[in-house]
Amino acid sequence: MSTRHAHSGAHPVDDDLVRRLVARQFPRWAGLPVERFPSGGTVNAMYRLGDAMVVRLPLAQGGAPDVVREQEWLPRLAPLLPTPVPEVLGAGEPAEGYPWPWSVYRWQAGENPEAGALSEPVRLARDLAGFVARMRDITLPGAPAAYRGGPLASLDTPTRAAIEALRAIPEEGVDCDAVAAVWQDALRAPAWDGPPVWLHADLMPGNLLVRAGRLSSVIDFGCMGVGDPACDLFPAWNLLPADARKVFREALDVDDATWTRGRARTLSQALIALPHYRETNPAMARNARHVIRAVLADR
Repeated sequence: MSTRHAHSGAHPVDDDLVRRLVARQFPRWAGLPVERFPSGGTVNAMYRLGDAMVVRLPLAQGGAPDVVREQEWLPRLAPLLPTPVPEVLGAGEPAEGYPWPWSVYRWQAGENPEAGALSEPVRLARDLAGFVARMRDITLPGAPAAYRGGPLASLDTPTRAAIEALRAIPEEGVDCDAVAAVWQDALRAPAWDGPPVWLHADLMPGNLLVRAGRLSSVIDFGCMGVGDPACDLFPAWNLLPADARKVFREALDVDDATWTRGRARTLSQALIALPHYRETNPAMARNARHVIRAVLADR
């Protein structure tokens, strides 16, 4: 689940197209049931393929590079991580009028966690910290730059524009002066001056799966790459309550400057998402509101 791409030029995708693509390129799976899987994501469409697989197709040109990135890097990352990640079973090519690469993955069981409804928040915080820490330790050469791994200042213009957009939506009840102050303060924090580290870079609740309250899988690696470690602190505010947030920070031994940048990055994403998705994607808008409240309470 991500807000990273504009969605102009969307290509229609339906069950019949998926069946034809699979039958033509992966005939061993032809005839398996195909069913659209409901998702709060905005970049890809997902279809169950039988009981054990899922087909993931970009909805627009902007999502195509993510597919190629996952096909290249997930097989190399998976053995190094403590948590299951999507396993690429088939790399699909443009065909049947569909213009972009697509993938078949092994199905990952679990449910998306929801802020305020976690059964094991502290244990989940430790699981998430373990995943993030292991990502940071990876040293695979030739890593791409993470989608949102650059300087915090690069987000200044869209973040301020989003704050002004929210001023025009008083019914949302966002304290725009307060969030602007948090943002301005974060811009004064020291920038990351260490080597870039491996990041998932989109640890939204929709990209996490849990079973019995524990992290069971991390999915959607389209933003992955190397950059500022603050980029993988999102769960602290988009998912975890205050006590579990503290556990998450302590487990990762996060310094003040990195924590400040992480909070600001999470806030920026929420501020940009809320006016954009408030009428079209209830799940993303709901989480954006949660983040804004959590950040303001955490000052």
